Amino acid sequence: MQTFFTEKQLENPATERANEILRACVHCGFCTATCPTYQVLGDELDSPRGRIYLIKDMLENERKPDAKTVQHIDRCLSCLACMSTCPSGVHYMHLIDHARAYVEENYKRPLMERILRRVLAMILPYPGRFRLALLGAKIARPLAQFMPDPRLKAMLEMAPKHIPPVSRNDDPQVFAPQAARKMRVALMTGCAQKALNTDINDATIRLLRRLGCEVVIADGQGCCGALTHHMGREDDSHKAAARNINAFLDEDSKAPLDAIVINTSGCGTTVKDYGHMFRNSDMADKAARVSDLAMDVSEVLMKLDLPAMDVDHPALGMKVGYHAACSLQHGQKIKTFPKTLLKNAGFTVAEPRDSHLCCGSAGTYNLMQPEISGQLKARKLQTLEEIQPQVISAGNIGCMMQIGSGAKVPVAHTVELLDWATGGPVPPSVLSTQSGGVPQPEVPRLR
Repeated sequence: MQTFFTEKQLENPATERANEILRACVHCGFCTATCPTYQVLGDELDSPRGRIYLIKDMLENERKPDAKTVQHIDRCLSCLACMSTCPSGVHYMHLIDHARAYVEENYKRPLMERILRRVLAMILPYPGRFRLALLGAKIARPLAQFMPDPRLKAMLEMAPKHIPPVSRNDDPQVFAPQAARKMRVALMTGCAQKALNTDINDATIRLLRRLGCEVVIADGQGCCGALTHHMGREDDSHKAAARNINAFLDEDSKAPLDAIVINTSGCGTTVKDYGHMFRNSDMADKAARVSDLAMDVSEVLMKLDLPAMDVDHPALGMKVGYHAACSLQHGQKIKTFPKTLLKNAGFTVAEPRDSHLCCGSAGTYNLMQPEISGQLKARKLQTLEEIQPQVISAGNIGCMMQIGSGAKVPVAHTVELLDWATGGPVPPSVLSTQSGGVPQPEVPRLR
């Protein structure tokens, strides 16, 4: 793609990076075939290629974004399926992130939208506040049908029926390995996950210790910054990222870390990009070090000796419908590890058709774009039901909440199933389904 940025414009590192990305695009349109919003809406401007044209025009002409441009940019899920498809290596993620920051700085949204986005930015990254908000939403949920704004309705309906108790395992501490030590790792405990599902971190700690890892919970860590980053709130996201960089490097200075383990793939994609985010700052080297250490939990588990289930384990042969989170398969290019681990542990793994398409969660997308998100959710549930799983597995809390709110079978994090397979407790979602009197399919035995 030909661009016409001036030399002065290119002095801005973000604009220079946007120019590189735009010039890599050859207009081929392969991205439209894998873009979820284009699949749903059928509008060229709701495809990566269409948004690229809009962003190019906006940045080159340094114009104030209009409502139409902002609408099409806002409709992007940042699922990054386009990056998996693009034959030219267009780094769409960096481009859409820059566009969102530009919009945030140069566009005045309607009052209600400004309030909603501000509230989300003030609540979701903070587990304590998020818990209080969930409690309030749970109480007010019966009023959801009367809400005039579908986004308010979506926020009320998001509240889970059960808000889990606070886990003390998330407090700063060091967990000793339960086998011969193989690795020293720091676990990113996240933010929303600490309010929505505390079992995931607990299962991760148990499993890593069982396999010979010393697990460190770093003091001072918090939200990775992804939630505000994708809203274009760069100052907020960079402050959150800086806190994590300092927290993890403090632990690394005490004794070298072999990895920073991340069990929320949306966070993993962002942390692995810290090096880019801080490339022009005095934290460049520190950020690059943290990005180099960041690993999805499945990457770490592939380096360890994960045993298979005992022959009398009740889950042996259980059919798992594996949902590939976009941030894992497209953002981090991790496509086989979770399925390999589940199969090696003794599960039977099946994947739905169109597994590259997003479930519609995408951070705050299901709250800010509930109609499109709902259509994507319905499509994903249909394809998962077609393979008739006994349990659905995913590696991202957002996907788990989105799919779990409509699935007919339990939804568990991949690490919860692997923990169960190797001596841990039954995942609570599976246990509650079984104890709730719902008939369970007979589990085939592998001999």
